[in-house]
Amino acid sequence: MDFKAFLKRKNIVISARRYGIDALGAMAQGLFASLLIGTILNTLGTQLGIPALSTCGGYASSMSGAAMAIAIGYALQAPPLVLFSLATVGHAANALGSTTLSGGSGAGGPLAVLFIAVIAAEFGKAVSKETKVDILVTPLVTILVGVGLAALIAPAIGTAASSLGGIIMWATDLQPFLMGIVVSVVIGIALTLPISSAAICAALGLTGLAGGAAVAGCCAQMVGFAVMSFKENKWGGLLSQGIGTSMLQMGNIVKNPRIWIPPIVASAITGPIATCIFHLQMNDPASAVASGMGTCGLVGQIGVYAGWVADVANGTKAAITAMDWIGLVLISFVLPAVLTPLIAIPLRKAGWIKDGDMKLQ
Repeated sequence: MDFKAFLKRKNIVISARRYGIDALGAMAQGLFASLLIGTILNTLGTQLGIPALSTCGGYASSMSGAAMAIAIGYALQAPPLVLFSLATVGHAANALGSTTLSGGSGAGGPLAVLFIAVIAAEFGKAVSKETKVDILVTPLVTILVGVGLAALIAPAIGTAASSLGGIIMWATDLQPFLMGIVVSVVIGIALTLPISSAAICAALGLTGLAGGAAVAGCCAQMVGFAVMSFKENKWGGLLSQGIGTSMLQMGNIVKNPRIWIPPIVASAITGPIATCIFHLQMNDPASAVASGMGTCGLVGQIGVYAGWVADVANGTKAAITAMDWIGLVLISFVLPAVLTPLIAIPLRKAGWIKDGDMKLQ
């Protein structure tokens, strides 16, 4: 049998788009529906004194590995038996990826899930409905391949992710101005591209000052595009981009890449302001994914607040101050809303940006 024909029949598409965009984006949704929602519920439960919310949040967070793997399988169009089996694979990969080769805790759980769930799903798809005992063979192959890979490589992935994330956070602490620009711009761009900034931040465990810079960059893109395109898109566009996603502008960016300049420049300004002036940090390790969410559902802001609460609880922060709130509001909303349209003015006068360039379909 021709191998290419077999892959086509099994809907196994080996491509950067399928794995780097579709699977990664789906993984972020799985994270959102488990770990992130769990963090929000837990924070609300703690602050409002409602234990039931904290309990629900704990259950949701504990299922993050399974949720990510199932989401990845869904993006890869896995058949039902493969999809359901990925729950076990995701749980194992997340747990083992959250440890390092030295046995310590790591940040590589989501990254391990991405690699391992993709491979397990494709192996499962390859054997699906190829035997008369499919109900046994497909789950066995999917789970054995996935858990076996998790045992072999997940701790190494955890070590690599923790090391890279640690280097980024160390560099940001050492050079908050320069790294504030770099992290803010790169993560902001990733947010608007058809990849997942949230998954990237979660995979690297991006917290601390670097997490704060990531929040700044994402907010600059979302709020910046929302306000800059208000003339074309009115209130619906303001809300869909401002608390939804700036990815909606991707089609327009392809047509005229110059419309991307103002939000990128704005992120290069707000990033170092966040790190150097307001010392904005994402200090709840469970909310690393929130570093790449910006104002989407106000998840980034909730994550920062959850970090404040955690810092107060462990004694590293005396109290949540007015300056904390001022910094969060300025970085998240005010500065992107003011800077981006101002930066766009000379580009409009030069004819680089024209009316209708940012119209959402």
